[in-house]
Amino acid sequence: MIIKENLSEKLVKHYSDGGFYIRQVETGIKYASAVDVVPCKYTYEETDEPVPVIEGGEEA
Repeated sequence: MIIKENLSEKLVKHYSDGGFYIRQVETGIKYASAVDVVPCKYTYEETDEPVPVIEGGEEA
């Protein structure tokens, strides 16, 4: 599922709670996470491609 997290009054972050890439519907570009200006003009969908994790538990 895609999580939408308000970082401030002007910024919103989108990411997958399952560790998958998200795809911006309008462009087809994949992201591990995306930060947009509010109001956000983009929409996202979750892919089935996992985001690689490097040692230490961080995303690649």
